[in-house]
Amino acid sequence: MKFDDVKKLHQKKYREQFGYYLVEGEHLVLELLKASQSLSKQLVNITLFITETHQQWAKSLEVPLNTVVLSAKQMGQLSDTKSPQGIIACVPLSYAVDNSVGAPEKQRCVYLHEVQDPGNLGTILRSLAWFGNFRLLLSSNSVDPFNAKVVRASMGAIFHVPIEQGLALDDLQARFTKFAYLDMQGLSIESASFAEYECYLFGNEARGVPREALAKCRADAFTIEGSAIIDSLNLASAVSICAYQLSQSLKR
Repeated sequence: MKFDDVKKLHQKKYREQFGYYLVEGEHLVLELLKASQSLSKQLVNITLFITETHQQWAKSLEVPLNTVVLSAKQMGQLSDTKSPQGIIACVPLSYAVDNSVGAPEKQRCVYLHEVQDPGNLGTILRSLAWFGNFRLLLSSNSVDPFNAKVVRASMGAIFHVPIEQGLALDDLQARFTKFAYLDMQGLSIESASFAEYECYLFGNEARGVPREALAKCRADAFTIEGSAIIDSLNLASAVSICAYQLSQSLKR
């Protein structure tokens, strides 16, 4: 890709057009290389952009990458942060955890309906990767998981969690038979039955999951018990607590 085209990858339409996204910073690039050890795909078609001061670091990597040295000015044009770290990888969208439909045994599916906040999505990915055995399903009109802010907030978890995009709630009914969602009036997530579902539905930060959709798929309500001092939890916090609860059920 031409450098001018790489600069466009901060926009979703160009990520989709060219089939690449950007991964910035030493930690994320190292996490990418770590994830490659568990993937069948080799590290091909990845370009590493670095400033001159990081040439020795690039040479020390166990896996050699196609490397391009940029000036500080060029790196500033490529980075979307105020203080560029001097390391950015241009990675194919196709390079990811196996995203094919058909989850492995015991893998839980978490569905997010029109999630909008990049920080929330990145944090959710981080939690799902930490607890393991989760697949993330995203509706259309959700924030792009390959948005630079999401990738950064995930702290590399995006390389470890299978992601499917553009799924309508109606599509899920042909794939799953048992759905759960959160509601203040539901059963406690600590009840044994909470672990028996195939797909866990979480809604938009402000609007939640549409009630008509919940009724159509006959989803069952559960709640995270708290002090009731406030009326809701942050979306990422709610998903993380549920992921923890489900991970504990596998140990019983």
